[in-house]
Order: sequence, then C-alpha cells, then structure tokens
Amino acid sequence: MACYYMSKALAAQGASIDFVVPYSAPHPDINWMRIHNATGLDPLSKYSGLGAYDSKNVATGELSKADAKNLKDIRGIQKCYVKYVEKLVKTINPDVIHAHDWLTMEAGMRAKTITHAPLVVHVHATEFDRSGSDHGNSLVHEIEYQGLMMADKIIAVSGITKNIIMNKYGIPGDKIEVVHNAIDPESLNDGYVYDGRTYRYLEALRADGYTIVSTITRFTIQKGLTFMLQAAAKAIAQYDKLMFLLAGDGDQRDELIELAADLGISDHIIFTGFIRGKQWRDAYSVSDIFVMSSVSEPFGLTALEAAHHGNALIITNQSGVSEVLDSIYKYDFWDENKLAEQIVSIAKSPELKESLQKGVMREYNRISWNDAATKMMKLYNSTRKGIES
Repeated sequence: MACYYMSKALAAQGASIDFVVPYSAPHPDINWMRIHNATGLDPLSKYSGLGAYDSKNVATGELSKADAKNLKDIRGIQKCYVKYVEKLVKTINPDVIHAHDWLTMEAGMRAKTITHAPLVVHVHATEFDRSGSDHGNSLVHEIEYQGLMMADKIIAVSGITKNIIMNKYGIPGDKIEVVHNAIDPESLNDGYVYDGRTYRYLEALRADGYTIVSTITRFTIQKGLTFMLQAAAKAIAQYDKLMFLLAGDGDQRDELIELAADLGISDHIIFTGFIRGKQWRDAYSVSDIFVMSSVSEPFGLTALEAAHHGNALIITNQSGVSEVLDSIYKYDFWDENKLAEQIVSIAKSPELKESLQKGVMREYNRISWNDAATKMMKLYNSTRKGIES
C-alpha cells in the first residue's frame, strides 16, 4: 500500500515510473505508471509460506545458485525477478533505480551495475525488525548490508529505522533520509459504508457497554502479540467489559490461540483469520481502541488507518508512527502492566476515549503522501546531480 500511494504522489509531481512487481494481475485503475509483471504468480502467493514476510523461513543460498524456474521458493522468485529487471533496464534507461527492502535489493544492485544509474534503497523494515531481535536470517542480513552499502542514498520510513541502519549496519547518517509514510484519506472516503452485520456479535456487546480493542496485523514475533495477550488478561481482570479482536494470520496463530486459552480469556478474544476488503474496513469501524504492540515497527500504516476509522490509539515506543502522532498513548512493548492500565483507563472514560479519537484524527490529516513525494523528488534530483558531477 505504501508503494502504491507513494508512486501515485510521485507521478503527480512529474515522475515517470516503471514499477516491477513479482506477480501477475490486472491493474485497470492504475494509469499513472507502467506496471511490469516479473512472474506469472498469483498476487496472494506471498502468503503461502514463501518467506516474503517471515524471512526466518528463507533457506540460505547465493542467488547465482537459485533456480529461476522454481517459483515455490523465494530465492527462485528473486532470481526470476532479477533476470526480468536486467532485461527491462536495458530498454528503459532509468535515471534512478528505487529498490524496496531486501526482496528487491539484489535486483536494484544488478540494475545499477548495468546502467550506472544511482540506486536509492527504501527501507520499510530490516531483518532486525522482522526477527524481533539481534539475530534473524544471516542471508537476509547480508543482502541488506550489501544493498545499503551499494546504495547512493537510503530512505528510512522513520527515525527508528534510520538508527537501526546506522547502528546495526554501520551506515553513515548523512546517507540516510527519513521520509515518513502517510495514508490517502480520499482513497478511504470511497463510498464505503460500515456494515454492522459483519461483526454483529461485537456490535451487540458494544450496545451492552463493552469496549472493543483491536489489532490488525501479521501474527509474527515482530508484532509483540504474546505481550498484548498477557496485557489483555490483566486488563480483563480489572475491567470485565472488554473484547479483543485479533485480525490477521501468521506463524504464531496456533500459539496465540493456545495462549488465550491458557490465560483463561478465550471468551474475550475473537480471531478472525486473514481479512481483506470489506471485512478489513469493518474491523476498524467496529473497534474503539487500536493497539499496535510491535516489538519493532519501522512505521505502522495500520495505526493511521485505524485513526481514520475513529479509533483511540495505543502504540509501542518501538513503532515509527509514534514519531508523527501526539494524541496517543505510548508504552514499551514488554510493559504488559502499562498496556493493561492504558486500555482500562480509556475503556472506563468515555471523555478520554473521545478526546484521543478526535485528536488523532486531526493529526493524521496533517501527514501527506504529497509531502513525502516532494522529499523523494528532491532526493532523486540531488542524487542524479551528484552522480553526474
């Protein structure tokens, strides 16, 4: 979603964009850039255990040894992607190459080698974020290090991410520009009407005075959901009229379901599974409080989406979006007691909840993709001038 709106804003400022995606699908409504399909994969293939998001599942191996015909392996897909980019850049002669995260860094480096155009690496998350620790997949760390070293400029989605790049990879700060993400309010004001029937049970509970606390995320260690459930149990012990909506899926799903049972709060938790479209929008709308419990969250667009739908926000100090919002509650991801206290205080005070909801709605409207695109266009131009000189 970040790439989609970012590209739209860049095109509005005069950028001519060739965007390479690792799947094949029609895009009839996108007329501001040329989309290239590097493979014939279905768009949802990334959720089938390839390791696109959960990099701990990625087998180590050099790209040169990967099989570009094996599209059931992320390294095979990356090899196919690189080969496609190699052919493409020879025909379009790009002024700037813009690569996003480790999945496309190798293609970006190869494109730079062929064209000598400057390489901009955009870091939405590092392997340190995904693993939730100082460990993670050594292959992915190596790809990130090579990409960051070879980049002419680096865009980080938050100050938190910039510090990780500097401290963990030894990259000088003057090579890194912080450009915060945003959302496009117009895209969310698309005629959507909340349907209370989607989560009818939760609406019945709201009518009975319950507060709905939600999160919409991937169920991985990075997202800190085990800490959130521990906090939920403590909050429920203090105030019974709480229901938690956990929307999403991932490798921690079964562990989280078992943990809810062990904590004795299964009757206060609803696991939706993976949602999209109307179910996704309605999940925000049925919620009163949105919690981002991430151990390490470079930015966190879901918080802005939740703000748009009228949620009060509780966000970890380890989340980049906390750098651009003030009318929120913050806590450290491991502080279960503080999170429980914050949930209960908002649930018990309609005035506090309303104040947080209105405050954050004003603030998220100040964050614009157009402003982000302006920064990136300046970065592109300065990088091109630097190379030309």
